Amino acid sequence: MNITANETLDAKGLACPMPIVRTKKAMADLDPGQVMEVQATDKGSTADLKAWAQGTGHQYLGTVEEGEVLKHYVRKASNEETKEEKKHEDVIDLEELRSKVDSQEAITILDVREPAEYAFGHIPGAINIPLGELEDRMVEINQENDVHVICRTGNRSDLASQKLTKKGYKKVRNVVPGMTKWDGPTERSN
Repeated sequence: MNITANETLDAKGLACPMPIVRTKKAMADLDPGQVMEVQATDKGSTADLKAWAQGTGHQYLGTVEEGEVLKHYVRKASNEETKEEKKHEDVIDLEELRSKVDSQEAITILDVREPAEYAFGHIPGAINIPLGELEDRMVEINQENDVHVICRTGNRSDLASQKLTKKGYKKVRNVVPGMTKWDGPTERSN
């Protein structure tokens, strides 16, 4: 497949949220209709870029894998096509989540990081459904439960919280800033 991009962005070696942050900034320099190639090595970047593009009106065209490098293609939307980036309004900070975990409150913790991130440290009892699989696996989450969504920094969990809310989940809270600042108990997966 031979795809011509107007600009190439090197986001190799960067973890969430940096590929999105850099893409956002670089998109400002493109004209509407132009295509950016975002080169990344973070496996979660595919779901992140898809969700970000969908949320802003830009068009996610697809991803081509070349060895360890993922080449994502995104078309810049015109002013008429763009939408203001939304944030999930119901958030909880880590201190409040820690209190709920410590008191063994009946909540569902949904970790939307990639399996490798989850394996190296997650909140005990958390369910792992990566953001890119959420649409297909939502049935695994009880709609009646209080769902607290966490990722590494709060960006993927924000997108996941929005998706769950759109699908009718009523008690969804985005955990900010995420696992990078979590100082509560963690466990590893085998």
